[in-house]
Amino acid sequence: MPAVIMYSTGFCPYCVRARMLLDHKGVAYTDIRVDLEPGLRVEMIQRSGRTSVPQIFIDDFHVGGCDDMYALEQQGKLDPLLAPAG
Repeated sequence: MPAVIMYSTGFCPYCVRARMLLDHKGVAYTDIRVDLEPGLRVEMIQRSGRTSVPQIFIDDFHVGGCDDMYALEQQGKLDPLLAPAG
């Protein structure tokens, strides 16, 4: 299973929607709360080049934000990214 990492805050509605989609799919993910540890926001910005949350990664692939992940879902491209390798 690929590693899914989401940089988020606890109060962002887009973060809540992104968690809902991943939970609905039964995907295990690491939720890095940048509101609880400000230094992690710097890491998120360096890694993604963006300042908004959420920022979602599947392994080394930068999905982007919530709308980007939902677009991949609508296009049928999210499940293949989440599938185990091999």
